Amino acid sequence: MSDILHIVIFLLWVNGLPPLVAILIHGRFENPVDGGRLWSDGRPLFGRNKTVRGVVAATVGGILLAPFLGVPWWAGSLAGFLAMIGDLTSSFVKRRMQIDSGGSVFLLDQLFESLLPLLFFNLFLQLTLLKNFTTLFLFTLVAYTSSRLWLHITGRPLPARYPRVVQSMVRFHEWRSCHTPLARWQVWFNLTSFLSDQVLLTWLFHVTGLYSKGKKNALAIGVTERIFSFSELPEKFDGLRILFLTDLHLDGLEGVDHELCRIVQETDMDLCLIGGDLRMKTYGDSDPAISKLELVLQHVRAPLGSFGVLGNHDCIEMLPNLEDAGLIMLVNDGIAIERDNERIWIAGVDDPHYYRLHDVAQATSEIPDGDFTIVLAHSPEAYIEAEENGAHLYLCGHTHGGQVCLEQGVPIITNSRAPRYTASGPWRHGRMQGYTSRGVAPSSIPVRFNCPGEIVCITLQRTK
Repeated sequence: MSDILHIVIFLLWVNGLPPLVAILIHGRFENPVDGGRLWSDGRPLFGRNKTVRGVVAATVGGILLAPFLGVPWWAGSLAGFLAMIGDLTSSFVKRRMQIDSGGSVFLLDQLFESLLPLLFFNLFLQLTLLKNFTTLFLFTLVAYTSSRLWLHITGRPLPARYPRVVQSMVRFHEWRSCHTPLARWQVWFNLTSFLSDQVLLTWLFHVTGLYSKGKKNALAIGVTERIFSFSELPEKFDGLRILFLTDLHLDGLEGVDHELCRIVQETDMDLCLIGGDLRMKTYGDSDPAISKLELVLQHVRAPLGSFGVLGNHDCIEMLPNLEDAGLIMLVNDGIAIERDNERIWIAGVDDPHYYRLHDVAQATSEIPDGDFTIVLAHSPEAYIEAEENGAHLYLCGHTHGGQVCLEQGVPIITNSRAPRYTASGPWRHGRMQGYTSRGVAPSSIPVRFNCPGEIVCITLQRTK
């Protein structure tokens, strides 16, 4: 019986490695095995999900587990490769059955990827006919059950207006972020961040006596006035006032919501834009943050409306409640703001930082060439695509300006893949102007140094 279990574990290992490696390296090196070629029926040979990376992973994985079976390393390697040949065979058959890449068929998905390496192992191991059938049965049962569980987590229906085809790993991240029962275990998924922020740095600020001062700094939210000038701005929008809020983290530091309400109710604006990260934690119940957002929006005076995008602390399951609170959410979507038969566009994109689901082309697809466009994003990491798709102004946050900075506000860490010049304040890329807000509230550690929180009041100005 032990040899059956060993083979089943080996088969699960080599067949599970390709998606596991894809997760660990965030989808890089996705060269398809078929090179994108089509069969005579006009459909892909294998499909985009069958990659050279996956074949290599299974082959190397077979080497690692060869001693576990008591076979030579090269036999383990070849068995892993045969499992991928079987997987490709199943994919080829499914493409001919008009089943799209990623679709599942019971038994067909499990048969060839287990049968080919199992037949090969008969050359080394004394396996009876009964043991062969038992091995195939156990592998099929476990593999199918695991795949159904994975699809349940990652394949749930998306909101009707969600305009993207979402990768399964992204759906897993979003499910994990919003699924309340997992909250107590979330720290283990982000252990590095937990240890560095919640334990080490928080302890350091306490020991040095800087924690209370940093917390006081975090509540000292200021108002920043900015003027942006454009020759392309329609005449009717000359002088348009925009209230730009981002990184509110409303369920984090106590008192931030009250200070925010106090400031915004004293400010008359035309339009309100919110750049995401409405809650502090990246998991669990979002209702407390949304309730506080509803209160904030009641104090906002913006007759042209309030629009928002999702940040890396948010997830799409929050959309219905956010819109019930009075915030119109733009998820890779664009909307026209009209005044006296003239218009500008707001194109809001999904989070470019963690979920990486931003699609500026999708968000701007209905915007006529030359129309004045503001791209609203959570982080600066979509700045290249925004400029390429005709954006005039790019508004974002996420970096908190560094939150803990050196003198003159020089950030130590930006937490962004975009260039450091985009980490805080105004900047330019090509023909596009941009502004990265330091955000309203702090993130993770409730302190700020040399980097006060800000509410940004933007005036658009038309130049001749």
